[in-house]
Amino acid sequence: MNSFPRIVLILLTVTPAILFSGCATRPGTISERKGDEIIVAGKFIHTGTRVVTWMDPGGYDAYRTERRFAPFEESDYATSKEKIKELSSPARYNLRKGDPKHPRPTDLTTNEIEQVRGGGWDLPMLQNIVDQFVLHFDVCGISRQCFKVLHDHRGLSVHFMLDVDGTVYQTLDLKERAFHATTSNTRSIGIEIANMGAYGTKTNETFEKWYKREPDGETTLIFQDWLKPESILTPNFVGHPARSEPVFGEVQGTQLWQYDYTPKQYAALVKLTATLCKTFPKMKCDYPRDAEGKLITKKLPDEELNNYGGVLGHYHVQTNKTDPGPALQWDYLIKNAQRLVDPSNSPNKEARLDRENQSPKKLEAAGGGTH
Repeated sequence: MNSFPRIVLILLTVTPAILFSGCATRPGTISERKGDEIIVAGKFIHTGTRVVTWMDPGGYDAYRTERRFAPFEESDYATSKEKIKELSSPARYNLRKGDPKHPRPTDLTTNEIEQVRGGGWDLPMLQNIVDQFVLHFDVCGISRQCFKVLHDHRGLSVHFMLDVDGTVYQTLDLKERAFHATTSNTRSIGIEIANMGAYGTKTNETFEKWYKREPDGETTLIFQDWLKPESILTPNFVGHPARSEPVFGEVQGTQLWQYDYTPKQYAALVKLTATLCKTFPKMKCDYPRDAEGKLITKKLPDEELNNYGGVLGHYHVQTNKTDPGPALQWDYLIKNAQRLVDPSNSPNKEARLDRENQSPKKLEAAGGGTH
């Protein structure tokens, strides 16, 4: 008997089983996100904290050319640029190709520009360029208002926004060059942390509007009447700064007061910082320090900034900026992020980070610190 028909029959029977036995998903299957991924050069990378991307319901999309919060019939770019003079371009981002005024060895070559100009980044190429994570406060109070101001009115962008309830919003793939920190834009990732900012007096109108001292001594965030109920993702969220009193400190040689960030923000920021430091090898999990190892609280000299890779504040980049302000607990943030990056280096391996309902101040016993 001719063996050919038998071989064909065997192949027809076995091949489909082979094709599908090693594949958990079939065509048309919807694959759900876990909800903690950030997007880096098209790849999903887990953070361990809640992330809403521009593709998710309730997300904020910096790729859009229209104004997100304008009346729909007035939101297109042609109408928007007539109403908002700051909008000089329909795109609020561009290519990480380098800045001719501040050239660096990692600037893209002509051939590399051609490769990625349509979005075709690979992770190693991006890892070679990105080495800074710039922290901002938004002076908007919540992330929804922050996106409205940046995108609709100023023609700016930022990769992440961190809301008062700890929700991280990602507005762009990290392959994009966002407009948030001037000379550091090409090499940096930016985050706007919801906080009303720092001021020269302990008592001022902004603090009175946004913070209320309760009879028990705890301070509560006040959400203004113009905020919509869905503005904050966590239903019925009640926010408290990690420390009840405003924090006093010096930034850019100026004495400032600021209310601290919320414990939920610290918990999320620790995990996001650790994730970025693990993803981008040139990004040291540390902040700018002086010769004594203390936090530098002013703009870095140009050469020092050019050679710095790590976590830094907006005030380290520009002399006219004071964010993220004197209240940010740098030691708490960095020490706990370092533990996630490399748990073997933890001085207290039994200390657990995930007690998110406690404030960073209360977690000092577990190894966190304030600065």
